[in-house]
Amino acid sequence: MTSETNPSVRTRFFDTKIEFLKGVGPQKAALLNQELGIFTFGDLIQHYPFRHEDRSVFHKINTLNEQMPAAQIRGRLREWTTIGEGHKKRLVGYFTDGTGLIELVWFQSVAWYEKNLRANTEYIVYGKPVAFGGRWSITHPDIDLVTAENEQGGFWQPIYPLTEKLRKKFLDSRALSRIMKSLLEISRPYIKETLPENLVQKYRLVSKADALWNFHLPQNQQGLHQSQRRLKFEELFYNQFRLIKNKLLHKTEFPGLVFSKAALVKEFYDKHLPFTLTNAQIRVLHEIHEDLKTGKQMNRLLQGDVGSGKTIVAFIATLFALDNDAQACLMAPTEILTDQHYQGLKKFADLLGVTIGKLTGSTKKKEREIIHKQLLDGSLHIIVGTHALIEDIVQFKNLGLCIIDEQHRFGVAQRAKLWAKNPRISPHMLVMTATPIPRTLAMTLYGDLDISAINELPAGRKPIKTVHRYDAHRLSVFGFLKEEIAKGRQIYMVYPLIEESEKMDLKDLMDGYESVARAFPDVPLSILHGKMKSQDKDYEMGRFVRGETKIMVATTVIEVGVNVPNASVMVIENAERFGLSQLHQLRGRVGRGAEQSYCILITDYKISKETKLRIETMCRTNDGFEIAEVDLQLRGPGDISGTQQSGLVDLLVANLAQDGEILKAARQSAEAILTEDPDLLQSVNQPIRAHLENLRKEETNWSRIS
Repeated sequence: MTSETNPSVRTRFFDTKIEFLKGVGPQKAALLNQELGIFTFGDLIQHYPFRHEDRSVFHKINTLNEQMPAAQIRGRLREWTTIGEGHKKRLVGYFTDGTGLIELVWFQSVAWYEKNLRANTEYIVYGKPVAFGGRWSITHPDIDLVTAENEQGGFWQPIYPLTEKLRKKFLDSRALSRIMKSLLEISRPYIKETLPENLVQKYRLVSKADALWNFHLPQNQQGLHQSQRRLKFEELFYNQFRLIKNKLLHKTEFPGLVFSKAALVKEFYDKHLPFTLTNAQIRVLHEIHEDLKTGKQMNRLLQGDVGSGKTIVAFIATLFALDNDAQACLMAPTEILTDQHYQGLKKFADLLGVTIGKLTGSTKKKEREIIHKQLLDGSLHIIVGTHALIEDIVQFKNLGLCIIDEQHRFGVAQRAKLWAKNPRISPHMLVMTATPIPRTLAMTLYGDLDISAINELPAGRKPIKTVHRYDAHRLSVFGFLKEEIAKGRQIYMVYPLIEESEKMDLKDLMDGYESVARAFPDVPLSILHGKMKSQDKDYEMGRFVRGETKIMVATTVIEVGVNVPNASVMVIENAERFGLSQLHQLRGRVGRGAEQSYCILITDYKISKETKLRIETMCRTNDGFEIAEVDLQLRGPGDISGTQQSGLVDLLVANLAQDGEILKAARQSAEAILTEDPDLLQSVNQPIRAHLENLRKEETNWSRIS
């Protein structure tokens, strides 16, 4: 049996320890293990470059300009000299190509270069040219002797993620690409096609083996582009394949309680609903009800911008459960948010004769015992709580619906604990987030969930007016705040830091609190930050909610969920220090009442181009989904809230901010295959089946080499 037919041979090859590769050995292997987590051939071949340098052309010294990100020059090193002493010591080489002279400067490894450089010898140098005092220079250039192999140029140098320790041991990108070449030369027979032939042809993809070779060792831009395209498609295809398979599994393997009756819902809708639902809310409720009638477990994400009316949709969803003799729970990440939900929903529950309780870490022992008993005998219909709900002692008579608010604050394990609260049949699951998620990210983060979005605000809600002011305008901003307080309004003032930082010239919280106290001597203030004990936070927040204090000076701990309708102004100090998504979340703390609300973004005069775009976007639009798209373009997916807990796989090549079209094609392909051939029995789908069978069970990224 050959490696072609025996999958275990293939697996063993990529499991080979890295020290057995030509050019590595035990010492380099130990460094690669320790610094990069590279232990095997499989780890190494998937240590991808994060960019490539264009070494395809040679530039002449007399054509250099400072706009060039880098230049490759072929010429002669005439001589060199050492200048300075101690840490200022540097080696300066004088290099010419016949059209001009350029200085090559090294501050590190001076002794090594003195020993190894050769005078009056032809070299190829590469680096960023800088003009100073009428002379060109390159600091720490790459320098290579001219050889038959490199004298024509014509290649792209991969730049790998490295550490300082590796560089000091001369394991730089060029050394790594030489090791990679050794591996690629012996790997080709073991690299199998992982995509069906019809997909490869449909999207004109290069083979897996060619893609790996051309990504690590590209000869031209075209080859590099095609290899990237192939690897991105494969990675996103397997990412989506896994999510869609899980989703289909839920729909086929997990039965759900059937909620077909809707008498309570009708009564609430006809008699007690205090306002008209928006079209978006009605559409989402219809989607939820359709799920609840199927007999399959609902697994739905509800996205809605701050203030879009998710809570009332959640309450009506609980009524579907109650109508059908089941109980419902709503879990929120903090006691403040839990209390807010409880107070908001209790008035509706009372009108309908529905029992509702609240369970948090600070619920007294006697109250807990009563709640536990009522949940078990079914006399308590709805429970609103924090993490306290997932404790083992909390048992239900018949839990039919779990709602999780601000779901990115909870992990998968906590969701699973709620599922287990009904041992007979898993409850339906509705997870909610006020963080709008761009489409590409939603497909990747929550591809195993059905997604609903409330994308319009309730009628009568005035858009928040957002303005940008510089530090110099502080007095006029304070004047405006005094006018708002005189109207009876309340104000948030948010700062990025708690204590002064020597490195950053920022208005920190304590300094800010003192300046606000001086400017508003007769106004009662609250202060809130992450280093306070939770009971102190609750006390301060409670004072502000009750209107006992008029200005809340805080860090970003007031970001999520708190509802103070009387708060009409959000001032964000050092707004340049916040991400776009965070600015939008903070702004959402105001605009909860009928009055016109304002958000004032205060920055230093010196702000970057990217910061200007963030501030302009905030001033231009209140649409959270548009803001999320801009945020994704600016920051990339890794920083978007919730990605750490969601099971977002470790994408190695694809970039969700740029690869939306590839993601869409990959998802459609995975959906079509799983719909038509869920067990991968057709011969055309054998590459997928073989690849999945070879993967280690714990592997999250299904596109990885097995």
